[in-house]
Amino acid sequence: MKIEDAIQDFLNYCIFEKGLSDKTRLSYENDLNVYHEFLKKRSITDVSQIQDTDIKDFLKERNSEKTTTIAHNLTVLKNFHSYLLKENIVTKNVSEFIERPKLRKSLPKTLSVEDVDSLLDIHLDSPFDYRNKAMLELMYGCGLRVSELVGLEIHDIDQNNCLIRIMGKGSKERDIPLGEYAIYYLNLYLEKRPLLLKNKSCSKLFLNNHGKGMTRQGFFKNLKAILLEKGLNPDVSPHTLRHSFATHLVNRGADLRSIQEMLGHSDISTTKIYTKISDEKVLEDYNQYHLRSKKE
Repeated sequence: MKIEDAIQDFLNYCIFEKGLSDKTRLSYENDLNVYHEFLKKRSITDVSQIQDTDIKDFLKERNSEKTTTIAHNLTVLKNFHSYLLKENIVTKNVSEFIERPKLRKSLPKTLSVEDVDSLLDIHLDSPFDYRNKAMLELMYGCGLRVSELVGLEIHDIDQNNCLIRIMGKGSKERDIPLGEYAIYYLNLYLEKRPLLLKNKSCSKLFLNNHGKGMTRQGFFKNLKAILLEKGLNPDVSPHTLRHSFATHLVNRGADLRSIQEMLGHSDISTTKIYTKISDEKVLEDYNQYHLRSKKE
């Protein structure tokens, strides 16, 4: 089969059988088109002509790319060649034994407790101040993703049991306990919320200045403005607050399983990254402050 026909068949399979999103399909298509151009330079026009050495050489040619990009390239190629074998278009999967590059995991950035305190120290004057205060208290106090935060609706708050219901990744629901600070400032905001509605109807918990639900972009813009006002790093992202929430819990001895449930991680190995952050902080503090950390 011609390579271009095989690529189109595979992309159709990804859309109609695997149900991949448009964004994922486009990334697959881009990688496979680059791969196709590489093979054409070698006068390879049929999928049966492709050898494992061609794939290895293709990856070497892309060596200037980030490791994560090369790893993604190989994942796409492995899925493509696996599909060719599955559909009996070829007799063997030439990508099967090609190893993925080892990814260097970088630790997520976090804020210190002092920086979080500074960020949350918002002077309450306008309804927007009350909203921003409640959003930040909820995001940090519950370790929410920004999509989860802006997706909250009024009925997701269980004041009687001090819980908040979150719709996380994969439409998985989880209940997170609300701390006293979060409840207190949430109630203050709810008193001011009608002023933001502008005589409209909206079930979203947090509203923008048009009386509609707050967007991710809107929250990020507000966060950046507050960071600049406080003299904090303006590059801090909403996700940094989530990382800070988990790291601070680990530092104070919280159980990993409990943190996993609150964050909505399906695999505890994802949560364990925060113990690494905690260990590095302990070592850093030891080297900086302990009298016998260095021999004079």
